[in-house]
Amino acid sequence: MSKKVADQFVEMIEKAGIKNIYAVTGDSLNFINDAVRRHNTVKWIHVRHEETGAFAAAAEAEIHGIGCCAGSSGPGHVHLINGLYDAHRSDAPVLAVASTCISNEYGTSYFQETDVSRLFGDCSGYTNVATTPQQFPRILQSALQYAIGRKGVVVVGVPGDLAASEAADSITSEKVFRTPVSCRPSDSELKKLAELINKSEKITLFCGTGARGAHDEIVELASLVNSPVAYTFRSKMDIQYNNPFEIGMTGLLGLPSAYKSMHHSDLLLMLGTDFPYETFMPHNYKIVQLDVRPERIGRRAKVDYGFAGDIKETLKALTPLIEKKKSREFLDDILDDYAHRNKLTDKAASKKGVPNNIAPEYVMTCIDKYADSDAVFTVDTGMCCVWGARYITATGKRRMLGSFHHGSMANAMPMAIGAACAAPDKQIVAICGDGGLSMLLGDLATIVQYKLPVKLFVFNNRSLGMVKLEMEVAGLPDWQTDMYNPDFAKVAEAMGIKSYSVTDPDKVEETVKTALSHAGPVLVSIDTDPNALALPPKITMDQMRGFAESMAKLAAEGNLEEIADTVKSNIKHIWEII
Repeated sequence: MSKKVADQFVEMIEKAGIKNIYAVTGDSLNFINDAVRRHNTVKWIHVRHEETGAFAAAAEAEIHGIGCCAGSSGPGHVHLINGLYDAHRSDAPVLAVASTCISNEYGTSYFQETDVSRLFGDCSGYTNVATTPQQFPRILQSALQYAIGRKGVVVVGVPGDLAASEAADSITSEKVFRTPVSCRPSDSELKKLAELINKSEKITLFCGTGARGAHDEIVELASLVNSPVAYTFRSKMDIQYNNPFEIGMTGLLGLPSAYKSMHHSDLLLMLGTDFPYETFMPHNYKIVQLDVRPERIGRRAKVDYGFAGDIKETLKALTPLIEKKKSREFLDDILDDYAHRNKLTDKAASKKGVPNNIAPEYVMTCIDKYADSDAVFTVDTGMCCVWGARYITATGKRRMLGSFHHGSMANAMPMAIGAACAAPDKQIVAICGDGGLSMLLGDLATIVQYKLPVKLFVFNNRSLGMVKLEMEVAGLPDWQTDMYNPDFAKVAEAMGIKSYSVTDPDKVEETVKTALSHAGPVLVSIDTDPNALALPPKITMDQMRGFAESMAKLAAEGNLEEIADTVKSNIKHIWEII
């Protein structure tokens, strides 16, 4: 049998290192599906929803270096968009195959026809549609080269009739070339940076995911300049461990210590971070930003000096130019503050809560305690991110994946699928919100079908918790945030997953321990407190005023019981942080 374009596709992606395709098969994808079956070099993971497939591919890309998902013509590939947006904003190398209607029907508003280039243009770095067998391998090679070289999402449109056509030899390369580049600022620029650091007395290092791999160099620099080290949520697992200078996070999920340090420094060094929340950045002190992507410098903060370079290589060259500082006064003050804040968070985590309103902080500390030292965590957007940020500790071997830039709901379970496929030797722990899990609940069946030993913990607070808090601080009574939920444990059990439902706080620790030691997939649904408070490191008067206004509106509507529960749960936490 002659080689088809579909065969050529499988051969090329296998050479590029792709191991799995997450997809729902159908009409225009069928020839590619069949080629995957016959070659048996790449695995087809049959997800229940294409959005799940895109999230799973993004997770695999973060762990393995490249991921792949596919959607059939029209609705099939439209469903990929949300997960691809997430991958695109996270710089995850993902190849998305958008199969389309037959090529001679283009431009006729044919059944399930879409304009692939326009549709995916905003959530990818490279998008193209192949229309001839001669063109196909060139487009696919260009897409794969872009995904791996530039670390981004690429979309290749493949008409169903093209996939069934006889393949043509490519007149250009069919290989993908991995070309790691080491770069740092010039010697004159490094000297300028060193002089700036040497002249400054109070320095804070603020590290992002671009600092991954530079842990030791960051600790060495901090020890020379007696600098506190703050970090973003996405970089926590890379920076926190074995770091005597770490002071936690700032931003919406952080604690006041990092905020205080950054706002009382003479000099803030932003290392590999594109931190998006301008309101948490200082305005009256010098800011230096170092990033391997120079186009990102200065777009989030009033940066005084910008340098382009790899964090690890730059710090290795910079450190010999740095003079050792004698005073530790600023560092010790911030470390003392951080120790005090940690006592408060530890105190909160020691309180188990009451039946049906279990403290989520306590649940997360139990998960952290019994999870493997090299576990991969996936966290849903919202309150799950808060508890993960504050209570999952780094070991130097753990990873944490989430929708940190796109901020999508429903990402934790799909990302756990991709992580389990990419790292079958690791323990995969998904921290799911009830709202997020509900969205893509059907893909629990995917976990069972492929025997993925994912551990799912559902923080069932019967509400959209983060939205509820947002409404309250904005002065609005929370409305339409309540969730009617099924019994998640029974749903999972019906699909073939070992399941537990916990309503008693005294049963949490033993259930978590048992679940994490289970050999196969497991789901634990825990009834957590819907009024558990997660405040940012700086509380504004507007937020306090908004909270009071929302309570007043509830009172006017006669919701006194809800007011009592909310205030009782929150007021002590507010007082401690203020």
